[in-house]
Formats: sequence, structure tokens, C-alpha cells
Amino acid sequence: MAKGVKHYKRDGTEYTGGTHKMPNGAVHSGKTHGKTSVKLFHFDELSQKAKENAMPGYGMKTTTPKKKKPAMPKRGQRTMTNKKNKKK
Repeated sequence: MAKGVKHYKRDGTEYTGGTHKMPNGAVHSGKTHGKTSVKLFHFDELSQKAKENAMPGYGMKTTTPKKKKPAMPKRGQRTMTNKKNKKK
């Protein structure tokens, strides 16, 4: 088991206690196996919902800010287009 790798329960809550490895290679909670031992997972093994519980905001779509439309000129205000069309 690598040190410093976070372990999570199935629902995405982080587990910080002791761990042990089962003969099949699965990591469980507790220093030794008991009635309360549960299987632990690495982040990449979690379901999408569990990942969102573990890291709020995970998988959210990023949106680009909408471009602002140029402000309409006030009544009587000169603009580039009406400056060109203005007769002298």
C-alpha cells in the first residue's frame, strides 16, 4: 500500500483510520479484519456520485461567460455609423 494515498468509503467519505489488505488485494478499514470492517476505495474507483461527495464540484461543466452586447446609443448620440452618413 502506498503511503499518502487517500482511501474512501463507497459513498465518497474519506477514511483516515488504519487499513489492512485482504488476500484478494482489496483494502479494508481497521488494522485487522472484524465485523465493522468495510471495503475502501481509491478516488478513481468511486462512482460518479461518490466522487462528487468526495470533492464537491467534481465533474461540473465549466461555462464560459456570455459576451456582453454593446450598449445601444442614447437617443441623439452620435455613433460611428451615423457620423459617416451625416451630411455636412
